[in-house]
Amino acid sequence: MPARRLMASEEYADLLRLARQLATEELLPRAAEAEATGAFPRDVFRLLGRAGFLGLPYPEEFGGGGLPYEVYLQVLEEIGSVWSSVGVGVSVHALSCFGLATAGTDEQRKAWLPEMLGGDLLGAYCLSEAHAGSDPAAMRTRARLDGDAYVINGAKAWVTHGGKADFYKVMARTGDGRGDISCFLVRADTPGLSADAPEDKMGLMGSTTATVRFEDVRVPVEQRLGDEGQGLKIALAGLDAGRLGIAAVATGLAQGALDRAVAYAQQREAFGQRIIDHQGLAFVLADMEAAIQSARATVLHAARLKDLGLPFSREASIAKLVATDTAMKVTTDAVQVLGGAGYTKDFPVERYMREAKVMQIFEGTNQIQRMVIGRSLDREAGQGAIVTA
Repeated sequence: MPARRLMASEEYADLLRLARQLATEELLPRAAEAEATGAFPRDVFRLLGRAGFLGLPYPEEFGGGGLPYEVYLQVLEEIGSVWSSVGVGVSVHALSCFGLATAGTDEQRKAWLPEMLGGDLLGAYCLSEAHAGSDPAAMRTRARLDGDAYVINGAKAWVTHGGKADFYKVMARTGDGRGDISCFLVRADTPGLSADAPEDKMGLMGSTTATVRFEDVRVPVEQRLGDEGQGLKIALAGLDAGRLGIAAVATGLAQGALDRAVAYAQQREAFGQRIIDHQGLAFVLADMEAAIQSARATVLHAARLKDLGLPFSREASIAKLVATDTAMKVTTDAVQVLGGAGYTKDFPVERYMREAKVMQIFEGTNQIQRMVIGRSLDREAGQGAIVTA
């Protein structure tokens, strides 16, 4: 696999080489079978935790790596290039830890984060509901204060790691207004918490997705993150970072598809020469490469803004939009490069194409990303930006 990313230092380059080695030697040999059987690779997350890859952007005092988000996303891309289900799982786990890391108390962080970042506790993120996907403020799940605990009732849909996670980051309504939402950490073994059978999905079969139900689930007050009513703010702040994670995985998926397409085009012959020597096909591969590099650039640009402490919400939406649309186009083109072989399960590119589709949907559909970007442009113009005809 060619070297294709710029790192800030030799130390970061060593980390990236380690991530590539782990992905190639430990993940790649298992991916095809796990995706075919739907086996959930819980041990892989423990392995990644022990290697330090689950906590790269989090503080060292809690077992994290204390590294820039730019570096974390490049590691995530390496994972996504060989096994998207695991890449998505790492991103979702990081999102599940985000609220605790940013809004939790010191006591909460000390109690939970080390095991989370070390891979002993796998997280899930409970925001969407069956009737409230793109509009989380319309959620119906409620948390009622009862003495020293909250009692949660409701259901969360499309939960990655649903039924497999050790803890759930749950957003629930604690008042009657649209913004009266609070955030809770709920252990998976809490009485009243259950998960439906996993969804029978189009792709990402190694990533379990299920509805999680809460029936009189009692959660101690000390497991609420932040104050009452701050839950939606915590959730949306985490989504900006989560969108970058999915964008990085999508970029990795696209790169993996291109790598497979190039290898096939170098070996397959037609009309007396390798098909990569035919200009029509070489141009397809060139466009795939240009699109991937463009997507990668948008992801890293947003990450650098985040690392500098600058606003990056619009750039995160742009990165998610561009990278996931690119993954869908590139994986489709990879199938085309392989021709009839690409449509069979003898080659992984058909799986890559199925996996790319959902990336345009979760962490906010790409239509929602366009709304976010458009509204940001409107606000900027309203604050005095100069517009010329």
